[in-house]
Amino acid sequence: MRRLFSLFNVVSLALLAASVLAHQAVQKPPETPRPPKLELLERTPVKVKVYFTDPQVQRLKAEERTVNVTQKDVGTLAQAALNVWAKGPSGKDLLSVVPAGTAAPRVYYRSAHYYVDFPEAYGKLRYGTSGERMLLCTVTRTLLELKGQDVTFLLGGKNVDTLGHLDLREAFTGQDCAD
Repeated sequence: MRRLFSLFNVVSLALLAASVLAHQAVQKPPETPRPPKLELLERTPVKVKVYFTDPQVQRLKAEERTVNVTQKDVGTLAQAALNVWAKGPSGKDLLSVVPAGTAAPRVYYRSAHYYVDFPEAYGKLRYGTSGERMLLCTVTRTLLELKGQDVTFLLGGKNVDTLGHLDLREAFTGQDCAD
């Protein structure tokens, strides 16, 4: 007479049960994921001074603008200020230093130093020395008005010697752009 509960039969039955459970687990449809909760961050209006140039392109002129930011840290304020700077002045007695529609540069803030990364289009502006000086100084004065010691300029994410005329190997300070 054969034994019903032999070792072989018990192991086979356990493997059969495991394979049925595994098959059921694989065939079960996945749980529908819940969408993440999107919390709308409250934007706070902050006043910043943004620098442009006078119609004769001789002097820097400040315009107070209100920017809406989600955080009041220096990096966020600096990027918001340069976004407004790229759009141009709201007053008629000031000139923008970049053509309309030009993208705003990216700005990074580390240990009291700003790093401004101009898009490649800024290298093709073909400004003279005074035009480049106004471009760099309006950005420098706008950023240093917030906080910081100096501004280093990059073009397309790389260090460059010049945009065409002015030396960019050294960081710009407020003294470099004094009236």
